[in-house]
Amino acid sequence: MESRRRSSLTALDRPDQWMIEQGMAGHVLPILDQAGKTVVKVFPPKPSEIVQNKKAIQAVGNRKKLFAREREGWVGYVEWENYPKKKAQAHKILTSQTFAPCPDYQWGPIPGTNPVLAGDDFKAWHAALGGELAPVADDSWKTVLEEKHPEMLHLLQFPYNGEPPKRLVAAKAITPNSLHFVRNHGGIPIIDADKFELKLDGLVKSPKSYTMEDLMDETKFPRMEKTITMQCSGTRRIEQIALYAGQGDEVPQAPWAEGAIGTARYKGISLKKVIKDCGGLIDHAKHLELYGVETYIKDLEVGNYVVSVPWSKVKANEVILAWEMNGEVLPKIHGYPLRVIVMGYIGARSVKWLYRIKAIKSPTLAPVQSREYLYFNQQVGKYNLRPIDGIQIQEMPVSSAIMSPWTKQVIMHDGKIHCKGWAYSGGGRWPERVELSADGGFNWYAVPEDQLSKKGKWTWRTWEIDLPCDVEGWIEIVCRCWDNSLNTQPLNVRAAWNWGLHVTSSAHRIKVYSVNKTRTLTQLKLSQFEQHNIDLAPLTRYDAVPGMTDAELGEYWEANPRDVDE
Repeated sequence: MESRRRSSLTALDRPDQWMIEQGMAGHVLPILDQAGKTVVKVFPPKPSEIVQNKKAIQAVGNRKKLFAREREGWVGYVEWENYPKKKAQAHKILTSQTFAPCPDYQWGPIPGTNPVLAGDDFKAWHAALGGELAPVADDSWKTVLEEKHPEMLHLLQFPYNGEPPKRLVAAKAITPNSLHFVRNHGGIPIIDADKFELKLDGLVKSPKSYTMEDLMDETKFPRMEKTITMQCSGTRRIEQIALYAGQGDEVPQAPWAEGAIGTARYKGISLKKVIKDCGGLIDHAKHLELYGVETYIKDLEVGNYVVSVPWSKVKANEVILAWEMNGEVLPKIHGYPLRVIVMGYIGARSVKWLYRIKAIKSPTLAPVQSREYLYFNQQVGKYNLRPIDGIQIQEMPVSSAIMSPWTKQVIMHDGKIHCKGWAYSGGGRWPERVELSADGGFNWYAVPEDQLSKKGKWTWRTWEIDLPCDVEGWIEIVCRCWDNSLNTQPLNVRAAWNWGLHVTSSAHRIKVYSVNKTRTLTQLKLSQFEQHNIDLAPLTRYDAVPGMTDAELGEYWEANPRDVDE
């Protein structure tokens, strides 16, 4: 069998042998099977030829007709959940051909481009299905460019995933719409609000459909307005990737840094009131299934974006049907005309482009709920994983991050390093104390209360502090948060690492080079750099900086001999 051929690598095999041996190109390393008497090397497959079974695809039918526009005024929408046969036809089309493999950015360098990743696999799948989905990738990117800040970091072009640059993440307690992070799972649909309809069915006494005008009728549904922090469970995922590789189908989509979090003021109505308008739940229904318009593809199976939230969460008035964000009409990229906001839960549960709510008895079996967004034990991985071994992630744990300075920066200071960042805890808890350490976590300093933003039940707190530091050289700055229930963060990334690479909740650590300008020797050396017009950056470049003269060295050794008398 070609993939299990016995072979040996020598130093002459390839010019990048040193990189391979040092783990800098792990994707080309063979797996060593040491279970038998002899070692078998299982090599990564060679790039395969892209093939297409045109006859099988044509037998499925005309894609333009199969996946045509479902409703007037709903661009980019295909209904999958009501049509199992249509799902099967799409699956047949996708499995009757092969696609270019997704690049592996866990082993090698992430491209220094913006967009970082193109999402060629998702683009190819949508193009292969055709019909209403053919133009979705291009249309979605146009919406991104129209609605998002020009300095957004586009982690994935399609489906769009983006976060603001560090300096803008926590610059304000309320995140401007153009800078709020976006985590999409499919294309961005364009829906005419006048043609919109929300269906509420399943285990309710009186199933109904609602227009936007119906939902905005204040005589039936009182308005509610809340300031909510939303966080993606992939926030800070890059730290887990840097430690150990993990589940690959999520990471190429979103190698998130610390910006997959944002806070906005949402206006809408409580989902509880709409359930009540339908006569309430029946037959012991305990969960609400939420349907989003976009097409989501997982393991070449096609469907709409579907998750669920428990009735207990809805009953507590902690689920909003929102149409306004920060005093503006909900942007298209954030779910116009209607989205769900689930307070204190991971962002994945706050469905955008909501078009259906279905009351059910148990959590949905849809893949986003039952097969993804799972938190695994460290002993669970690719070759022994079962979805039932993972905990479904709902409430976000306590977390925090340093937004300034950046890791590996050189910081010149006078005994204090100015730091900024954010802290958050889900489930209705809030950051009570934020602490920083300049020595890797041995000594901690609390952020003064007047340097923390206002406390709120469903929101983050932004903070800043002048962190005492007397060290000259490399230091590790660490940030951790304590919430009002005295929950805090594990102190190292390994404690949070899991195969799914979700919820990097460990204390945030950055390494910076401390240059303490209050020290006499440091002042002298910096003045020598200045006198000889030598650039200070970068730190690691060798510069011929004048040091001590021979006379000074001789004088020193005369006073402090290297040798000792017999």
